[in-house]
Amino acid sequence: MRDTRESRLLLVLLIAIAFALITVDIRTGEDSPVDGARQAAAAVFGPVEKGVATAVDPVAHAIGAVRDSGERHNRVATLERENAALKAKLGSEDRTRSRIHELDEMLKRAGAGQYGIKGAEVIAIGAAQGFSWTVTIDAGSKDGIERDMTVLNGDGLVGRVTTVGPDTATVLLASDPDFTVGTRLEKTGELGFATGQGDRALSVQMLNGKAKISPGDRLLTFGSRGNKPFVPGVPLGEVVRVDPSGGGLTRTIHVRPFVGFSRLDIVGVVVVPPREDPRDAVLPPKPAPPKPIPTVTVTVTPSPSASGGPADEEES
Repeated sequence: MRDTRESRLLLVLLIAIAFALITVDIRTGEDSPVDGARQAAAAVFGPVEKGVATAVDPVAHAIGAVRDSGERHNRVATLERENAALKAKLGSEDRTRSRIHELDEMLKRAGAGQYGIKGAEVIAIGAAQGFSWTVTIDAGSKDGIERDMTVLNGDGLVGRVTTVGPDTATVLLASDPDFTVGTRLEKTGELGFATGQGDRALSVQMLNGKAKISPGDRLLTFGSRGNKPFVPGVPLGEVVRVDPSGGGLTRTIHVRPFVGFSRLDIVGVVVVPPREDPRDAVLPPKPAPPKPIPTVTVTVTPSPSASGGPADEEES
């Protein structure tokens, strides 16, 4: 349409009519004279609008998903943090129960041997003071710790104190190759000297080459003069192998230590030695061997007849 005076007048007239219809529609409400036209238009254009909406909806959902993705990510991150916190709490409770058990076992050993101990926690491991198998504990001279004191835990002998600071101390472990301790065999009292072998079993030289020793026998510390560096009666380990004597004056046996040196946590330093040698009292009782199941043997013998012989034939 060309821009002429007539077209402009027509446009103004159409706008005026549109405003008039809108005014009438608003004022008359549900009785509007244009309601029929509106319904007809809805019937014609409704399906088209629905089709357009159906085509646009996936896009709208995608946009909404992108908009909400940040919120979902935050919810997932929150759940992950809550799960991690729960796992940490459960792990902490398990560790607490484990440490309580360790402390309880250590107190039982100390009570059985009448050792006065100072509890400590292992806070570092590794090479220190030139030793390759050592740990550092969080107790020192301020706590009454001195050099050459015996260190134990709920399983048995851990080692001896070598270096003492005000708040910490270094413990040489019984597994160190430079570690040596006098030993005594349970019950028989046969003596020997145990030497650390790193992560292998302890090597023990028995003074009596003809001593009768078997796998499963247990050893304890013999004790030192003045109870330093070792108090008597601390469980050491269990015999796992006995080398042939070979007719020598000594005999070598191999002993698996009771203590797990790679998982040390709670230990006790013996600050007051026992008044007397506890002998075998600190060793836990050996488990009783399983009782053999009794077997019942049933022997079936033929029973004789009442007359003592073959049954008589029936007379006809």
